[in-house]
Amino acid sequence: MSCDGNIEGFGALWYILSMQRADICWRKACSRHAGCDLRSLYCSTNVYGNNTFLQTDCPTDGDDAVDPIFGIYLPVMKNVSESKSFFEKLFYCFWWGLQSLSSLGQNLKTSTDTSENLFAVFVSASGLVLFALLIGNVQTYLQSASTRIEEMRMKRRDTEQWMAHRLLPENLKERIMRHEQYKWQETRGVDEEGILANLPKDLRREIKRHLCLSLLMKVPMFENMDEQLLDALCDRLKPMLYTEGSCIIREGDPVNEMLFIMRGTLESMTTNGGQTGFFNSNVLKGGDFCGEELLLTWALDPTSYSNLPGSTRTVRTLTEVEAFL
Repeated sequence: MSCDGNIEGFGALWYILSMQRADICWRKACSRHAGCDLRSLYCSTNVYGNNTFLQTDCPTDGDDAVDPIFGIYLPVMKNVSESKSFFEKLFYCFWWGLQSLSSLGQNLKTSTDTSENLFAVFVSASGLVLFALLIGNVQTYLQSASTRIEEMRMKRRDTEQWMAHRLLPENLKERIMRHEQYKWQETRGVDEEGILANLPKDLRREIKRHLCLSLLMKVPMFENMDEQLLDALCDRLKPMLYTEGSCIIREGDPVNEMLFIMRGTLESMTTNGGQTGFFNSNVLKGGDFCGEELLLTWALDPTSYSNLPGSTRTVRTLTEVEAFL
């Protein structure tokens, strides 16, 4: 049961028990007065009587001290009268439940009634249990978060030591640390490939289809491809993260992979093989792909073998990019 459900439940039970306590008091008072008809105590009947004695025998104008008649139910009798609307009663009882559970029942001023004291004990014990569960969950979360943060710090320290040992220039150090920070922000240290590798084959296939199939279907050549081949392609794709300003491929370099963009913005530009005065560029976004030279030339040429096609464009990230390749 949720915390909100507990609060509403205790508030509702408190209201019901207060009505029961009022009914018991009224019945006892009526039995002590000659000529009192029990039916005259309720609004649903047509029997009327002089019930002014209830103000004396069952008073609801007590102070904040312990009330011997209504005990912890006195606030209901004082503040929640018949003239109150349903929502006023609802929120008042909700507030009482929240206040009682959060204070572990220390605000309850009970009478000597046994059932009332049992209810107060139940409220106090429930508040203690909820508080213990809250502390336990917070502690577990903090331990988990601190463990991952410590792992990140160790990895960052090892990376810095390695860069210093290899005497890398400052601009490379900055790019490496920016990439590691971006990767941590996106994954929180979770090894996505490791999780997928440990799953059964059917689950891994369904997850990869969910992540990658829509991207593959945007390639015209893949639209009518056999489902088994699409599953094989999805299984081969791996997630990649790129920081802003990363050059994914340069014009003229051999193309050995395709990039399917999930999120981010890239700039694709060409000089048409270095032609003087020629420049063309366009923007790639989520759902687009690049590296289609593999399909247009190399994959369809039976004589290509190991000769990879050269890239006709330079692709550079304009923002942080999440993609599959």
